Amino acid sequence: MAESGPRPIVPTLESLGLARERPLVIVDVDEVLGLFMKGFGGFVAERGYELRFDRFALFQNLYRPGEMEHLEVTEGRKLFDEFFRSGCGELEPAPGAVEALARLKPKAEILILSNAPASAERLRGDWLRRHGLPHTLILSSGPKGPITAGLTAQCSGKTAFIDDLLSNLDSVADHSPRTARFQHVADPRLRALAPRSDAHPRIDDWAQLGEAIERAIS
Repeated sequence: MAESGPRPIVPTLESLGLARERPLVIVDVDEVLGLFMKGFGGFVAERGYELRFDRFALFQNLYRPGEMEHLEVTEGRKLFDEFFRSGCGELEPAPGAVEALARLKPKAEILILSNAPASAERLRGDWLRRHGLPHTLILSSGPKGPITAGLTAQCSGKTAFIDDLLSNLDSVADHSPRTARFQHVADPRLRALAPRSDAHPRIDDWAQLGEAIERAIS
């Protein structure tokens, strides 16, 4: 199915401080580099709500304590937006992620591509630097295939893309089919709920994932 919406503005690799001749690894943040659900769950708990793990979703997992019907999506989105304005700098790194990217850094350019509101840019950038991940950050929205294709088209080396969501992995497969794709779900509580696809290897251990990425870009 064709994706609708405006074409993304794709920066040049040079403007991002990235070399065209090196392999390029594009990595998501939430539930890939950082434990988003754990952090968001703590954030909403401080405001009197519960984040349950009923399904691989976000807004449908938000409840008032003791209630059986989840919050209205509009209420959940308000909490989501507030989290990215003020709370997204408190995530725990996914186990092994920092070490795996440190091992990949001499072999490839690393770019962080996160679907998050513009209000999160400072907190998210600070979070990356504080945890030893001072890589280039791009905030985006919508399917990640078009912007990934625009970035990988500039690269003469091999490319890889890592995300937790099949929708983004499928989008990259459609728009940048030569890019190696890997699914990673960081929170163990989500792994049994997360859909998977034979089209994208699913590797939930960052040590193994780092090795697979290195093989893919070599």
